[in-house]
Amino acid sequence: MMSDRQALFQEFTEHVMPDVMFKLRDIAWVKGDEHERLRQQFTNAHILLLVTGGRGRLRLENVEHQLRQDAIYVCPPMSTFGIAPDSVDDLRMYVLRFDVFRESRKRKRQLRVLREESEFPLVGEVSVRSAGQLVMHCDSIAEQWQQDGGIARLRSQILFQELWYHIVKSVDFTAQDSATALERARAYMEEHYAQTITIEQLARIAEVSPKYFVDLYKKTYGVSAMDYVTELRISRAKQLMAQSHAKLREIAHQVGYNDEFYFSRKFKKEVGVSPTIYMKSRHRKIAAYRAPLIGQMLALKMMPYAAPLHPKWTAFYHQNYRNDIPVHLSAFRQNENWKANIEMLQEARPDVILSLDKANAQEREQLGRIAPTLFVPFEELEWQEQLLMIGDFLGESAEAKHWLAAYEEKLARMRERLRKKLGEEKFLILRVFKQELAVHCNRSMYDVFYHGLQMKPAYVTQAKVYDQAVTLQEVAVLDPDRILLLVCQEAETLEHFRLLKLSVPWQDLKAVRNNRTHLITSDPWREYSAMAHERIIDQCVKLLSGDRPC
Repeated sequence: MMSDRQALFQEFTEHVMPDVMFKLRDIAWVKGDEHERLRQQFTNAHILLLVTGGRGRLRLENVEHQLRQDAIYVCPPMSTFGIAPDSVDDLRMYVLRFDVFRESRKRKRQLRVLREESEFPLVGEVSVRSAGQLVMHCDSIAEQWQQDGGIARLRSQILFQELWYHIVKSVDFTAQDSATALERARAYMEEHYAQTITIEQLARIAEVSPKYFVDLYKKTYGVSAMDYVTELRISRAKQLMAQSHAKLREIAHQVGYNDEFYFSRKFKKEVGVSPTIYMKSRHRKIAAYRAPLIGQMLALKMMPYAAPLHPKWTAFYHQNYRNDIPVHLSAFRQNENWKANIEMLQEARPDVILSLDKANAQEREQLGRIAPTLFVPFEELEWQEQLLMIGDFLGESAEAKHWLAAYEEKLARMRERLRKKLGEEKFLILRVFKQELAVHCNRSMYDVFYHGLQMKPAYVTQAKVYDQAVTLQEVAVLDPDRILLLVCQEAETLEHFRLLKLSVPWQDLKAVRNNRTHLITSDPWREYSAMAHERIIDQCVKLLSGDRPC
């Protein structure tokens, strides 16, 4: 029987593709050690990935794929993707950015961009035959793309059209290799984790021997199959603890443990606290309506019941707490999906909502109807005052004061440690976005880096917050000893940054010559919260304790 995906693909090849034009924006061959080009990033164009060697994992929005050399991977526009190499010295791949156009039916001779999966159904992992030939086509495209002159670029565009002809001809919906078999076994675990699962069962599903299955699964996913089953069970147990007042014995049975005492020991080993303590902390369902409020709640040793989570926009919280937070609100651009978030909260029925005062009047009214809501003044209050205000509202004033005292002690200790290491070195924080280079400082950078840790700025101004465009010549005049780089994770910026690092003016900068340039990430450096600021301190110590050039 033909799958829905296969039917869409057949419709595309028979009725749409004759009128389609593929336009290559750029092509790059990337190695695992070029880490800034592989981080979770936003794309406004299609991305085509072809692995030429090594192993790694692709996270496309909330879906993870184990990278294979007998498949291609297509990331649609207006989505996020990121690559995690299993070994930075091993993974190698082509990354192609492109658009897909089709002549408009309403207005002839006018091209329309295809963005929806129903129009361009090749999304995610697509198995292909003769993948090695596709890599050879990419080699030819890259060779022409790197040459000077319009004729070579025209030739590369023609070759890119041919590449898609070969891709479409090579798509294999029946491919059943070991990776696909492992995915079947993994899907079985995700559906039947509450039942008794054995290695023998999983091996039969994957159609391999038990010994080979154990070795292959661990090598592919980095954890054993049984550890993954435990992870699924504990994750579901957390959700049950947060969503109901069920007894511990009932929860243990629902997630596959007949012995509640064994479940308790297992839970404490995996989570760090006993199920009883964890359940006590989840009695109130508190919604964190904005991402910085997650960081404030965690400082109070409280876990949100609902919060904005996304693998790029709130990377740290998504990676570490997505299984602890039952309701995932949209984190895509502030105010972009607020109506959908309101609907999710209406269904989740939290006891309390924390919001920032940035919410518009309509949001405020609807949030207040759902549950008692605290609107925290974002611009008027410093983050410490915000934390105290939240602590008072939630009845955790003592915890807020305790956390702040411990933070100040840690800040003083790390400040002294860095002072001994860095002496009188001067710093410059540069932001790279598209073609623009700017001297940059936001509230978090000022509060933690320049004021808290007392790092010496190369750019001296009375303003605490600034974003001033600069040229490399002006950077050279400022003459910083070290440069921190905040590079926007999207394709055009990453390509510009790659070329920037190859330029002579960049390589002549003192900080670059001395291997004193350091990449920093928007998470946590652009978040204004208690937890984010503690993480900035930790990152500073890690970055500046040794030479780690970008």
